Amino acid sequence: MALYEAIVPREAAGQRVDVFIKKNLPEIPSVVVMAAFRRRDVKVDGTRVKQDMRLTPGSRVQVYCMEQQSPALDIVYEDEDILLINKPAGINVEPDEKGGVTLTDLAKKHIAGKADFAHACHRLDNKTCGLVLFAKNPRAEEILHRAFKNRTLDKRYQCLVRGMMKPPAATCRAYLKKDAKAAVVTVYDREVPGARPIITEYEAIENGPVSRLRIHLVTGRTHQIRAHMAALGHPLLGDDIYGDRAFNRANHVRRLMLCACELTLETGGELPRLDGRHFAIKCPF
Repeated sequence: MALYEAIVPREAAGQRVDVFIKKNLPEIPSVVVMAAFRRRDVKVDGTRVKQDMRLTPGSRVQVYCMEQQSPALDIVYEDEDILLINKPAGINVEPDEKGGVTLTDLAKKHIAGKADFAHACHRLDNKTCGLVLFAKNPRAEEILHRAFKNRTLDKRYQCLVRGMMKPPAATCRAYLKKDAKAAVVTVYDREVPGARPIITEYEAIENGPVSRLRIHLVTGRTHQIRAHMAALGHPLLGDDIYGDRAFNRANHVRRLMLCACELTLETGGELPRLDGRHFAIKCPF
């Protein structure tokens, strides 16, 4: 039987133990956690607890699993310079004020002994799944950051949105203003103080009451796809910030339907083995 454990930080005070486990021990699949609760194999400070138990800082949470779980990382590609991971929804790429294990933590654990450097070259929102590229050395990080800045690396997304797209394909321009304190953005159809221009290209793969889109971000701003599509009248399914909650409930959607499905690499010969490489994953929805 495998044991997984974590210490409760101050910022997790009052959090339910099942929520804490999901955030801080993401390598354990949810079905395995639920099975551990049913067997009463979850303990806090040595005492067996139920899912709704509220935590206090400094407590030790322990989860006993019937067998060792494989790492949560889904490695798409790896060489001496990069690590390409299929990120699951529900995990941050990098730390935030809420704490919890991050994709960067898991990447560093994966390459331990082979390299001591794992830096994310771009970000995905916590609730967005899909391809995330890590550099495994400072030179690769510099090259890849420059490629992203110069837009020679091409990312494509898939999402499900409310309504039929008319036209079925378009290049959409607007302005986006970020409210960092509230962690939201607002999209405007005109230039306003503090707003930055955005360009979003879409094409409908399936068009109907719920449409499947392939998205290309010409610019890459915070929450750009989610906020821009909502501003166009086609919010993403499962979006609890910019979306249509009644429509989500009617369609029994409980997660954000957004995935970074494709990545094409081009470094101008600086990382020649990667130039022209196209990576794609199957969209999980």
